[in-house]
Amino acid sequence: MDWEGKILDAAAMRAERDRLHAEGRTLVFTNGCFDILHAGHVDYLQFARDQGDALCIGLNSDASVRRNKGPLRPIVSEANRARLLACLRFVDYVVLFDEDEPRDLIAKLLPDVLVKGRDWAHYVSGRDVVEAHGGRVVLADLVPGLSTTAIVDKILATHHAPAEPRPEVEMTDGERIEFIGRRILRRHREDFLELAK
Repeated sequence: MDWEGKILDAAAMRAERDRLHAEGRTLVFTNGCFDILHAGHVDYLQFARDQGDALCIGLNSDASVRRNKGPLRPIVSEANRARLLACLRFVDYVVLFDEDEPRDLIAKLLPDVLVKGRDWAHYVSGRDVVEAHGGRVVLADLVPGLSTTAIVDKILATHHAPAEPRPEVEMTDGERIEFIGRRILRRHREDFLELAK
């Protein structure tokens, strides 16, 4: 299956879930933003896939990410995040969702296994739905120090971008890139002027 065939809407994914069940196979579900894909994501998703026969990722839409993480996120658009995930060999399906949490999508799909990072042990959205239908919840250990936020912070620190208050308005991808670029340019103005001579 090519990567485009892995990106489905909720109805098509439910049909896939039913097909898997008819074949006696189990569906694993996990969710997240997966903004700036990194090794921690890869380890987590490989672990999730190992819990069953097929892995479906519920991917937060751009609007959902902004509501959860602020107006400067996501850095990578939903279309590109979905494509990157779908290109991973151990990811079978990607379904975008626009809600703040995936409970409604989980209720539509009824996966057999729900995987979430151990940092969410206090609250796993959809746990009640999965367990009520005979499924199980598995908590995954995370790789310390690997997160999109840590990567962004390192980029800004490496380029000595000055701290600025984050805008309270929603931004387009282009506006977000321009905002971050201005911060870097202000910090390195003299270096850029010297290079331009």
